[in-house]
Amino acid sequence: MISTGNDIVSLNAINITRTKQYEFYSKILSDSENPLYKEFGLAGIPFENFIWLLWSIKESTYKFLQRNDPDLIFTPVKFVIKSLYLPSAYTVSGFSASKAQGTDFDDQACIKGTITFGSYTLYSRSLIHHEFILSVVNHNNSFNKTCWGMKLIDSSDHDKQSKEVRSFLLERLAQLYGANDFTISKNSNGCPILLNGTGESAIPVSLSHHQQFVAYSFQIATP
Repeated sequence: MISTGNDIVSLNAINITRTKQYEFYSKILSDSENPLYKEFGLAGIPFENFIWLLWSIKESTYKFLQRNDPDLIFTPVKFVIKSLYLPSAYTVSGFSASKAQGTDFDDQACIKGTITFGSYTLYSRSLIHHEFILSVVNHNNSFNKTCWGMKLIDSSDHDKQSKEVRSFLLERLAQLYGANDFTISKNSNGCPILLNGTGESAIPVSLSHHQQFVAYSFQIATP
């Protein structure tokens, strides 16, 4: 299954008190996922940030699967995170740049995850900084054909977010493919699609935004 999914969470915008209430986090965190927090707590990652990490992974997984299953309903506890791997001596740092992008996550101190939904097993890569969480999901554990990017913009207005993330993605596509005839639209299921001069491209794309952060992911087209 070729698709892509990503989600970004602005940690400056979350309600910490509400997130830590059982009535809220029990809709995201399943009983089987509770033990996963132990290692994160030891790494100094607050419980509320752990919850939003799970949300970002599950939302990314939903986006990945919904492209091929338009009737899919997002019920977070049904997307089960089986494992999360923290790099050795992992620490959370501040984000000092205005943007970051790459192909794969080999040069990033990222959190690796495995997620199941029904008969599907998918894989995630997540970046945590003090300011945001970014997750990207793929159908296998190799992200060498997965391009991603995130950017800090100067507005949280929805129209501005939408315009900025599309412009950001199109710039990356032009750099990669040397073509400027790409446009971004939505299919009948509401999923973002990439169009070129001959119609819909085979490159699946995913867009996300929260407050002043925007992000994209896409799969590199192969012959």
